[in-house]
Amino acid sequence: SEAARGAELGGAAEMLSFPWARFYSNSCCLCCHVRTGTIILGVWYLIINSVVLLILLSALTDPDQYHLTSAELGGEFEFMDDANMCIATAISLLMILICAMATYGAYKQHAAWIIPFFCYQIFDFALNTLVAISVLVYPSTIQDYLRQLPTNFPYKEEIMSVNPTCLVVIILLFISIILAFKGYLISCVWNCYRYINGRNNSDVLVYITTNDTAV
Repeated sequence: SEAARGAELGGAAEMLSFPWARFYSNSCCLCCHVRTGTIILGVWYLIINSVVLLILLSALTDPDQYHLTSAELGGEFEFMDDANMCIATAISLLMILICAMATYGAYKQHAAWIIPFFCYQIFDFALNTLVAISVLVYPSTIQDYLRQLPTNFPYKEEIMSVNPTCLVVIILLFISIILAFKGYLISCVWNCYRYINGRNNSDVLVYITTNDTAV
């Protein structure tokens, strides 16, 4: 009968939606929706990269203000040359574009626009993971890095006087907290992508026909 068919289709739709609701959540920190969280995250990254771009453009217009000599750094290199400035400016522009795409995609519910920002998050997480692994495998690199810092670097002597094992544990703990936070942000963006993609692809319709009405 039509009623039995409707019940069967309704059961099938429930079975399709149950795994979807099981493996992701629509809410993120502060009980916000994942779309709202992704928009806030995209705007935050957009502001940070815009500030960085303004600083880089200011440095390009006034190079003497941001160039440090090798004597000031205690080494044989400059803090930022013209080539590095141009590369950093291009990266900042690319990041602004990616963040703007993610914000627009979350707002207008275009899932494909979020993918570049999600890929950037995965790449950033992988880099931080490699840093944590390198610190764990080669703990002596921390001391080598501290020795290469300028002599006028704040608290350089105090940091070098800390026990090397304790210093490695502190750095690993700090990196672990950062990785956990970044992983949570990745999950928020991924859940937003799945939510929007699921809304755009939800084409299952259930028709229940009676003698008088059709729903």
